Parts: sequence; structure tokens; C-alpha cells
Amino acid sequence: MDVDGVLTDGKLYYLPGPDGEMVETKGFDSHDGVGLRSAHEVGLRTGIISGRQSPAVVTRARILGVTYIYQNCWEKLSAYKQILTEAEVGEEEAAFIGDDFTDVPVMKRVGLAIAVANAREEVKAMAHYVTNSRGGSGAVREAIELILRAQNKWQIVLDRYGIDLSL
Repeated sequence: MDVDGVLTDGKLYYLPGPDGEMVETKGFDSHDGVGLRSAHEVGLRTGIISGRQSPAVVTRARILGVTYIYQNCWEKLSAYKQILTEAEVGEEEAAFIGDDFTDVPVMKRVGLAIAVANAREEVKAMAHYVTNSRGGSGAVREAIELILRAQNKWQIVLDRYGIDLSL
């Protein structure tokens, strides 16, 4: 998945750090975090391919157990191919969530291309699925739920919380 505009709302904030230097910060949605942890609990592996470099992304990804973290990848295809090789999966088994032009080369190759609700129109037009949620506001959680439902794993997640939809 992409980060800026997908895991975040795409806004970048610069605040002074302890040494007076400006530090980039980002906001992450807690619903996306629960979704990612849930995905990992049922065996999905996740990865980040970001065009930017940010310590905040590494910290958040590690907290959530994201397996693959690639940053500073304006051209995302090489990182995507490395992930497929490391994960030993084919393109048809992969999904990618994006929002902008830099995500399209990967989205054109995966089995499930997902665009967030506020993605560029051109990106949404080529996606297999467009989320109802905006990037940084639960779009990743929505995509994960879609995948887990298709794999008949969603109830496993709900069972962990004592939720039974059959009632």
C-alpha cells in the first residue's frame, strides 16, 4: 500500500524538533491500525511502498507489524517486485491500495487494485474497487475487510472480539 493519501490523509505537517530542526509528522487512523493488525492475525502479510522517507512511517509500520517497508520509492515497481519475491506470491495474489499517479504502475499489475475514495479520478477509473472511505480515514480497514470477507476470514476476526453476526 501507499502511505501519503492512503494510510494518511495526505497532509504533511512540519513541527520544530528538540534540536530546532523541522520534523515531518503525519496522522494515522486507528481504524486502519486495527484492520492491519487483524489482517496479520489471520495470516495476511502487508507492505508499504512510499515515495517519501519518514521515520513516522517506520514507527507506525513496526507497531502494526507491517512486514515490508519500502520508502523513497518514487518508482514503485522495483520495490513491489522485491516484495513479491520475498513473499513468494504471484501478482494475481497481491493487492495494492493507492491514490495517485505514482501508484498506477503497481495497481496495473496486481490481482486486486484498490483506490481510496479521494484518489485521483484517473486512478479510480483503473481500480478494481474504490473505497467509500477516504485515505487516512479508514480506507485501509475497508480494503482489508473486503479481502478478509472474500477469503472467508472476516468471522475469524470478529470471533476474537466475541462478535457473532449470525445472531
